[in-house]
Amino acid sequence: MAQPEAVEGAATRHVGGRSVPTVGTRARILGWYVTLLVLAAIAALLLQRRVLTDRLNEEVEEGLVQEVQELRTLSQGADPRTAEPFAGDSSPIFDTFLARNIPVEGEALVTFVDGEPYKGSVAPYHLATNEELVERWANLETVDRGEVLTPAGPARYVAVPLQYEGETTGVFVAAIFLEEEQREIEEALRYGAIAWLVVLIGASAIAWVIAGRVLAPLRDLSETARQISDTDLSRRIAVDGNDEISHLTSVFNNMLDRLEYAFYVQRAFLDDAGHELRTPITVIRGHLELMTDDPRERRETIAVVTDELDRMSRIVDDLLVLARSEQPDFLLPAPVDLDLFASNVFSRIRTLGNRDWRLDETGQGIVVIDRQRMTQVFMNLADNAVRHTKAGDVIAIGSRLEDGEVRFWVRDTGPGIPYHEQERIFQRFARIEGDRRSPGTAGLGLSIVQAIAKGHGGRVELESAPGAGARFTVIVRQDHKGGTDVADTDS
Repeated sequence: MAQPEAVEGAATRHVGGRSVPTVGTRARILGWYVTLLVLAAIAALLLQRRVLTDRLNEEVEEGLVQEVQELRTLSQGADPRTAEPFAGDSSPIFDTFLARNIPVEGEALVTFVDGEPYKGSVAPYHLATNEELVERWANLETVDRGEVLTPAGPARYVAVPLQYEGETTGVFVAAIFLEEEQREIEEALRYGAIAWLVVLIGASAIAWVIAGRVLAPLRDLSETARQISDTDLSRRIAVDGNDEISHLTSVFNNMLDRLEYAFYVQRAFLDDAGHELRTPITVIRGHLELMTDDPRERRETIAVVTDELDRMSRIVDDLLVLARSEQPDFLLPAPVDLDLFASNVFSRIRTLGNRDWRLDETGQGIVVIDRQRMTQVFMNLADNAVRHTKAGDVIAIGSRLEDGEVRFWVRDTGPGIPYHEQERIFQRFARIEGDRRSPGTAGLGLSIVQAIAKGHGGRVELESAPGAGARFTVIVRQDHKGGTDVADTDS
């Protein structure tokens, strides 16, 4: 028996005579789960970085715009020391502004008067010491925005010229250094990544345990399948829950039930068939070994051997019928006139023995059945009745079409069947107490009757009591696809 692939951890499979490692289902589930978590973590961290960066840019922009607006508002007012308008005088404007505004952390202010650096803040880096920037901002005529790289990190700035009557009297520069804020963003992302890593480890451990519990029925299924042999099909898997795996477990258990029953029937069938065929073989061998040259004895031996061979032939034919009963083409249904069919069957079975043969009733209508198989049913039941009755006993047959079913029956006034034997007699090679049937039968007739009835989608019912005869009724549904149906055509 092939070994099923493991559902947990690492396993091996055999390819070309060598073992090849495989990955268990549990590991694959965990792998996909971890992959999804990693992708989700990366996406979340990237989104977080984008959100924090956008928020930083908005805050920097708002801070720079606010400084420029405050400066322009101040330049339109009056000098607090003289109460006179500034009138484009940049020096008192810058003095007043720098005195009133203390730069926040990471912010730098630079002013220029008459093309030269004037006053400003020096933390975290004094931009006025950068000759390139001084040259760029000293005589600025229009607003300049941008970002520069300094020893203190990148700085985003806005440079605004102060103009009075069309002439530039000074330049104001506000800059915000981004390194500290960016460092905080990176630190937040780092903490986020650590948190995701902790979640990933914990979730993976939990997922590993849960996957093990979910796949436990599959492990049991695999172990059960590995231990099953043709001599032990009794193991079953406990069903717990109402999910797909529980359904699979139920289906697997049902399959084992069918296999166990099939193996049981097969073993019983082979044992019984071997027993039934061994008897005529033994009889034939014994007579042949004891046969002499006496012509009379030779004729008697040949007659016995021929009779036993005929018996073996009938057993083989019956076994073939039972074997074919499991195949789709076992029946060849066709429209049949029920009244004419019953009359023809009655004319055939009345030759089976010296009995009081009667035709109880014949149904009226056209039904779809396999004529030959249903004739075989009547012949087997009638032959069974003959072997369990004596001369003069009543044997009657009949048919009836009612309530969507076709009923065929054979009854007799024989000794009847004991109650404890009535279910067993339909088994192959079954024998009952006090069986007086001829040695030429093998006990397959009722099994064939039941197989034909089931092939038509029907069943066999038995009514019998000790001393009160027996009545076998074959009931066939008209709505069965392979069985019978009311038809409009005549046979």
